[in-house]
Amino acid sequence: MIEQILAETLPAQLQKNIARLSRSQQILLLIGLFILAIPLITTPANTWQNQAIIGGTIFFVATRIGHIPQMRGVLLLMSLLTTSRYLYYRIFNTLNFAGILDSIATILLFGAELYAILVLFIGYFQTIAPTNRKPAPLPPEDQLPHVDIYIPTYNEDVEIVRKTALGAKHIDYPKKTVYILDDGRPGRRNPPRQADKLRRLNMWRMAEEIGVKMLTRKDNSHAKAGNINTALRKTSGDLILILDCDHIPTRDILKNVVGFFTDEKVALVQTPHWFYNPDPFERNLMSIGKVPTENDLFYRVIQRGNDFWNAAFFCGSAATVRKKYLLQIGGIATETITEDCHTSFRLHSLGYKSVYFPKIMVAGLAPEMYSSYVVQRTRWAQGMVQILRIENSLFKKGLDWAQRICYFGAQVHFLFGIPRLIYAIAPVLFLLLNINPIRGLGLETAAYALPHIMLSTYANYISYKETRFSFWSEVYEFAMAYYAGSATLTALINPKAGKFNVTDKGLTVEKKRFDFTSARPMLVCSGLILLSLVVAPIRLWFQPTIWQAVLINYAWGLYNLALIFGAISVAVEQPQRRRTHRVNRELRAVIHANGRSWTGKTRDISESGTFIILDSWPILPSVVELEIFGDTTARVRLPAKLIRGIPQNDQQMGFAFDFSGMLTQQQFDDLVLVIYNDVNEWYSVNSPYEDDPGQSFLFILTSLWRTVKTPKAGKAKVVRKQVEQPIRLFVDGQYYVGTVNSIGTDGLTLVASRTVAEILEVLRLHYVPLIGLEMATPTMTHRLIGKVEEIGLAGDQATIEVGFPAQLEKQQANKIAAAFTDVSTERPAAALSERS
Repeated sequence: MIEQILAETLPAQLQKNIARLSRSQQILLLIGLFILAIPLITTPANTWQNQAIIGGTIFFVATRIGHIPQMRGVLLLMSLLTTSRYLYYRIFNTLNFAGILDSIATILLFGAELYAILVLFIGYFQTIAPTNRKPAPLPPEDQLPHVDIYIPTYNEDVEIVRKTALGAKHIDYPKKTVYILDDGRPGRRNPPRQADKLRRLNMWRMAEEIGVKMLTRKDNSHAKAGNINTALRKTSGDLILILDCDHIPTRDILKNVVGFFTDEKVALVQTPHWFYNPDPFERNLMSIGKVPTENDLFYRVIQRGNDFWNAAFFCGSAATVRKKYLLQIGGIATETITEDCHTSFRLHSLGYKSVYFPKIMVAGLAPEMYSSYVVQRTRWAQGMVQILRIENSLFKKGLDWAQRICYFGAQVHFLFGIPRLIYAIAPVLFLLLNINPIRGLGLETAAYALPHIMLSTYANYISYKETRFSFWSEVYEFAMAYYAGSATLTALINPKAGKFNVTDKGLTVEKKRFDFTSARPMLVCSGLILLSLVVAPIRLWFQPTIWQAVLINYAWGLYNLALIFGAISVAVEQPQRRRTHRVNRELRAVIHANGRSWTGKTRDISESGTFIILDSWPILPSVVELEIFGDTTARVRLPAKLIRGIPQNDQQMGFAFDFSGMLTQQQFDDLVLVIYNDVNEWYSVNSPYEDDPGQSFLFILTSLWRTVKTPKAGKAKVVRKQVEQPIRLFVDGQYYVGTVNSIGTDGLTLVASRTVAEILEVLRLHYVPLIGLEMATPTMTHRLIGKVEEIGLAGDQATIEVGFPAQLEKQQANKIAAAFTDVSTERPAAALSERS
């Protein structure tokens, strides 16, 4: 009864009553709660033990109610309470201005803490009520707006652009025009190389071949933003769908987003970005399928939270924009290198709306290497801080107060680099140099700090446990701390510094290597921490009275070191063993061979191969025809080479096929549409992940070991059908009898008399014996040639392994397939007899 009241009745009644209040009344309510909380924040505990009891009690209550969705607001308030209590204690009890060095360290560390608390509070605000929009109905066909689809490209490979253009061309929408905006490298001041001229010529040919238009310009001013702005003056669509050149759209993207524009105030509809290849964290830390990607938190939580406040912003691709409003603000913003967010910032300031529709409808390429990842994220960090300096959202005219907070949160988020470095160095300063940024650091400080840390961590765990695992934010930040810190510091000092750098895509890593250059800042940091941890026991020996401070800083240093080692592991570039990236999709597939067909489903598929599961155990020739179907109407028929078969269970068999180098251009294009364009849903909104803090930390601890060890290549399983089939062997001019126990594409296993084995052993002394095989079934007699590979004796019987010679593969492939299909698993009624 009490649990029902706490979990259902009380939260529902609170929500109902609060919903009746106006926005101003809700603000007054929050102010009133804050005033009431002041005594709880400012009243000190007499001893550190009492504070530990207070903090422990609050944390215990929070964990009891945290799993109740309706009580999330209460959980956040409790977190804010413990954080505010810690902050008050920190200000009035621990700031150390005893000397110049201590004062500087105190200011830096306290500033880093204030930054973290600010980001925490803004994060709570942004995600208080994430939206979950459904598609808006389309207007009648005669009222549909015309959509221009822009695919900006600079120096990317033509084949990458081709796949995106193909997907755009086949979007299911009647009024659209596809434009490739090739920014190439023309111009008088920067003469194009021969390779650039050839690339542009090939791009023209490709555009003409698939039936899309291509626009170019005379220079590269303002990079991607300038490229789009030039196209705006040359095209006539009502709406603009912008796609990065590696973002292949699904065919339903416009039908899902255009309906939102029936509201005349809507200027922008943004959809998520999704990447079908692993990013450097997934590949190098071997976390694919085990840990959510870095983008998950932003696209599945934060953008939905921003949408509630009408503050979801443009992310550069997979977004549809109303052209007339874009022209009203002068086109895509060119003053910063994050032109996307800056553009939506200006649209919102004019009172227009944005919509975030959470369905994934593009598949793109993430940066393959850590160095490329650094380039991309550094650009984002520098650009967002440029916006902060040029047009600070807190003072931007036209934004409401909620939009100001959301944009300010997005801008200051990228300032994490310097605070993260300060957190790493703070314990080193004390243990190594006796510089103390926290006066009186000891168990009392920990009693105030731990409830704040634990409750904020727990609140984030409850809110994000399906999209961001515990401690992974710190790993991401350590991996980028130096680069983000230097880039944002430069932007704060000179917001006009920096230029738009294109992120390299489609790269491959041939062999394992350590990116020492990119990892150097983390190596220096970890070296300093290790040195301080070695020195700490010596300090403790000579100064035993400061044991509390040494113990806390030592634990802090160990924690930092574990996370930095996880970040360093990202720089161990793992080789990319696949020629193309595999996508997990279940598609209907038909295998055609020897005049027969088998229907199954793909488990995964790529541009060079697929794995198909059948509900039977057929034996297949080395080359087959595959027919693969998309989710609606797309299909492709192509030749494929059988690589291996792997039994799935007693009824199912899986087959790996390779079709690289075997496809015509048309077949390849059809395959691209099946894989990336004809998609009903890339993956479920319900995440397959769920955080376990202990397991998450353990996974980080073992990252370095996983990355440096060399994985052993797995052995392919041999496909064998278990049978009991009589067989006659023709050996050295004589027939002998035996029984086949198993048969597969590679050969068979049979049992015969010891006499047969002895004859074969004598023959093997002189040459590799080829023997004749004859199996009679109710339908026909199958005759094959085999090669004796192994002989095992057990009493009067012998087990003989017979392989099918590779040089006879063409002649025997169909015969082997027929024999495998025809042979029964049932016990035979009669045995064969020997004859001369």
